Amino acid sequence: MSRQPQSWLESWVNLLYKLRWALLIVFLILTAFAYFPASKLTFEQSIESLYAKDDQHLLDYLESKKLFGGDEFVFVAYTVPGLLGEEGAKETDQLKEVRSFSRELSQVPGINADVSQNLADALSPPKLNFLLRVLIRQKRDQLIELSRGVLIGDDNETTAIVLRLLPEYKSPVPRSETFKQIRDLAHAHNPRAYVVGEPVQVYDMFRYVEEDGDVLFKVSLSLLAVVLLILFRRLRWVLLPLLVVICSIWWTEAVLVIGNLQLSMVSSMLNSLVTIIGIATVAHVAVHFQALQRQSISRPDAIRQTMVELLPAIFWTCATTAAGFLSLLTSEIAPVRSFGIMMALGTLMVLIASTVLLPGGMSLGYLSAPAKHSSDKGLERYLKQVSQMNERYPKRILWATLFFVLFSSAGFTRLTIETDFSKNFRDSSEIVKALDFVETRLGGASTWEVNFPAPPKLTKEYLDRVRALSEDLRQVNPPDRTQLTKVISITDTLDFIPQRPFASDPIQSKLDQIKDLQADFESSLYNPDQGRMRIVLRALERQSAEEKLSLIHKVDALAKKHFPGSETKQTDQQTEPVHDKPGKAAGIFILLAYLIDSLLKDQLYSFLLAATSIWLIMSLAFRSLKLGLISMVPNLFPIVVVIGAMGWSGLTLNIGTAMIASVSMGLTTDSSIHFISSFLRERSHGATTVEALRTTHHSVGRAIVYATSALVAGFSVLTLSHFIPLIYFGALVSVAMIGGVFGDLVLMPILLKLCYPDKAESAA
Repeated sequence: MSRQPQSWLESWVNLLYKLRWALLIVFLILTAFAYFPASKLTFEQSIESLYAKDDQHLLDYLESKKLFGGDEFVFVAYTVPGLLGEEGAKETDQLKEVRSFSRELSQVPGINADVSQNLADALSPPKLNFLLRVLIRQKRDQLIELSRGVLIGDDNETTAIVLRLLPEYKSPVPRSETFKQIRDLAHAHNPRAYVVGEPVQVYDMFRYVEEDGDVLFKVSLSLLAVVLLILFRRLRWVLLPLLVVICSIWWTEAVLVIGNLQLSMVSSMLNSLVTIIGIATVAHVAVHFQALQRQSISRPDAIRQTMVELLPAIFWTCATTAAGFLSLLTSEIAPVRSFGIMMALGTLMVLIASTVLLPGGMSLGYLSAPAKHSSDKGLERYLKQVSQMNERYPKRILWATLFFVLFSSAGFTRLTIETDFSKNFRDSSEIVKALDFVETRLGGASTWEVNFPAPPKLTKEYLDRVRALSEDLRQVNPPDRTQLTKVISITDTLDFIPQRPFASDPIQSKLDQIKDLQADFESSLYNPDQGRMRIVLRALERQSAEEKLSLIHKVDALAKKHFPGSETKQTDQQTEPVHDKPGKAAGIFILLAYLIDSLLKDQLYSFLLAATSIWLIMSLAFRSLKLGLISMVPNLFPIVVVIGAMGWSGLTLNIGTAMIASVSMGLTTDSSIHFISSFLRERSHGATTVEALRTTHHSVGRAIVYATSALVAGFSVLTLSHFIPLIYFGALVSVAMIGGVFGDLVLMPILLKLCYPDKAESAA
């Protein structure tokens, strides 16, 4: 980097030093005040927000909610021996208990008690006329088959109670309280009941991210403090990095609250990423300051010299990091754009916190020149050996790195997208145990649909088409695998209900009788005003990506085959041009299946924009396009390694890893800028290329190793999370940071030596 004008930079640093106590006190007070708004930062718990507003899957889902009221169901399932009793027996005590438990669950706030379903009420509805009672007794077995896969399992012992949630804006309590009360009742029930349903899965995902993120962040900071104490052996260099991190996070969160922004699933790693930037920044300051003190430079002079020499690098580091994250503003997904803004803001806060807090922090208390510890000497020997290796075998290292990069790149072709939402949770988690119970004993836990055009009045010919589609959907499963476990069509119940003698409108007569069986049955499947009907489907959640997406495509194709839509509509007087939308698949099952696709949709463009922005800023910082290109190599290397390792190891792209490339690009620039800055500074002092590289390796190399060691140790805490994507995120960011160490301490020196051979060249 070009040397900054001494008069300007030194004047600025001198002013910071003179005001260090005032700045320290003022910003600590501001941080204390920032805590209160920061503590009110909320979490956006919406799957819909993770899709672009014009995404067709989202539009289809929202249209279905508007037409049919949404399918926010909770299933409470358990096993009851002797549930049905002997054939021909009256209602068993077990069925009476099912009805009683259903009524108890229906009283939970947030549940639509009028439309809860259970097997006892299905077999013996409480409000029926005499004819229907007789019919149900005669067709009890047929009614059981209609309920199979929803209210009763194939073993005739597993039963489920279906609860429909009130819309959130109508619920008297938050969803969290509704789910808690349902689960408390299910756990207290004998035998124990299991709770499943997409709303519960989505809630658990956000709950784990929010709870684990908060608890594990605190544990991570504690572990970071221990590691920093071991590495620096000074309490000052434990407290200062943590102070910079905490101040930066609280200031960032306070601004977000003031700006009425919320955290989302995408931005849930905000605290962790700000921690990386803050710890790395202070580590470079600590190592540089200690090196100056060992040269018997007084503390005030060492503080000023450290700030003069490192502030430019810190500024450009924060600038490149912010630019990398701001590239996410090109995304069509609002939470991704918000995440880019949040990280740019967090990076700015690290810059401000480091600038105003470190001069005062380094001036506090007694601080003698640190003596070298045996571990320091060991690290120095290691760094010296790496430097000598770089000098002796540059070509071998470059060829080996190229081969490794090509091998890693081949792993890109093996990447797969995770669509099984249950894989986001540990096998020991409550939600996975519940899914296993329901999907092995009852049927699919996921609800979705196909919807298609419908006339304002149902006719026999139209119902025949619906019946044909239903039959084709029941045949959609491959021979050796059950994917679609239930097809619920209006024709199933119409065929069950007998025709009344002399009814002027047989179909409407049957629909009227159905209302006595289940009041909301017709309205949940047929909207005559909007001209749409649907068939409700139940599918296994625990399927591979290939199976799930294939099922969705086949179901959607069948809907379009039977109901392709039309462009005209015949009325009594004339033919009007109208567009009937073709049949299509829709539902939250599809949203969850395509969630990662949605997040990945514009990540390539954002990544390329981030890389270009960082290269331009680095070129500006060093006033050299050549150095800008060199600096990109160690930043791209860990990204290739991380993504390639995912492919080769079989790790899937999930909600925690979908943006790992953009995140890694934003985090690996720090050490590269400090390394090149130190190299150019040494060259400007008259050192040869080899001497400058050795000195930089010794100084900046220590800071890189210290910061990376502390951060990897801190991120290891994420392996304790209940949420699998957080575990992946912690592991992959650690791999990226370790890859960055190799890039900065091995590849960077070799490339700099190739571009700056020891000839009569100027340092610039």
